[in-house]
Amino acid sequence: MTPAPASKSTLSYLTWAFVVTVVGLGLGIWLGWETTGTFEGTASVFFIVAVLAVLEISLSFDNAIVNANKLKTMDPVWQHRFLTWGIIIAVFGMRIVFPLLIVVIAAQVGPWTAIVMAAAEPEQYAAIMHDAHMPIAAFGGTFLMMVALSFFFNSDKDVHWMPGIEAWAQRYSSIKGMEIAFVLIVSLLISRLIPEGADRSTFILCCIYGLLTFLLVEVLGAFLDKSQETTGAAIKGGLGAFLYLEVLDASFSFDGVIGAFALSQNLFVIAIGLGIGAMYVRSMTIMLVERGTLAQYRYLEHGAFYAILILSVIMYVQAIPGVHIPEVITGLGGACLIGIALWSSIRWNRANPDAEPMEH
Repeated sequence: MTPAPASKSTLSYLTWAFVVTVVGLGLGIWLGWETTGTFEGTASVFFIVAVLAVLEISLSFDNAIVNANKLKTMDPVWQHRFLTWGIIIAVFGMRIVFPLLIVVIAAQVGPWTAIVMAAAEPEQYAAIMHDAHMPIAAFGGTFLMMVALSFFFNSDKDVHWMPGIEAWAQRYSSIKGMEIAFVLIVSLLISRLIPEGADRSTFILCCIYGLLTFLLVEVLGAFLDKSQETTGAAIKGGLGAFLYLEVLDASFSFDGVIGAFALSQNLFVIAIGLGIGAMYVRSMTIMLVERGTLAQYRYLEHGAFYAILILSVIMYVQAIPGVHIPEVITGLGGACLIGIALWSSIRWNRANPDAEPMEH
């Protein structure tokens, strides 16, 4: 991805996001009128679509930063593929196909039956999605926790936002399997708070699947890098990084998709609202990469990974029966952490005006 022209404004990065917002809100008005036939019902659907879009944006600040961190090392061809194919997978795959797939597996029905259920029996559809929350939270929480810990347990990391915690993590990063041991300990402790029986076994099994998925994606990336060394093929930062980012996006989306059913039981309303938010994530990702924002603000990336770590813990906690943390709190918490990291970066830049932008 080539550097952005100096004259390119922030608003220019958001052009397509604004277009999708207008189209999405228009679809929300049409869907509200078609399903309710009243001005009050239409206004209600319009409001829910707008709230879901804002919620998705607030939950995805850290996602955009992590995407940008990975994208800047990728081959330009794969950057383009992620920002085109990837957004299609994010919007249609995670916001429409994924919820339908959950119902297909949980209710043991066909895809068409799941679509009919979403349109004609939204209460039953929402109930199935709610019941699937625990295993999804276990899988997504484990994957995201490994993503966050891999950033902190890194022997090459030389910039620390919170020196006490991060210097300790770097000191012990040379111990093999440190992150894996930490995640397994946390998952076992959380499992003790889940009633014995099928639920506890399901939680532990899904945690293992999440851990295995992370490790397999890492192995694939290492294998492709090794292939480049032996064949000279330009695939570094290619398919492996693409798959990593897609699984990462999916993990970020798990909790948001499930939580959206608390605001609406209509799959199509949810897809429109979250789809609008996903376009803003894409726009923010492009802006961060082209402007080199992560190099300009040294602690911004740290804030994102702390937000990911906290999100993973929240997903674990919400796997406990009867525990629910509002998505608004989750989103605002992550956004606040990133805001504090940005403020800390600006303060550091003012105190060190002659410092060169750091390399990641």
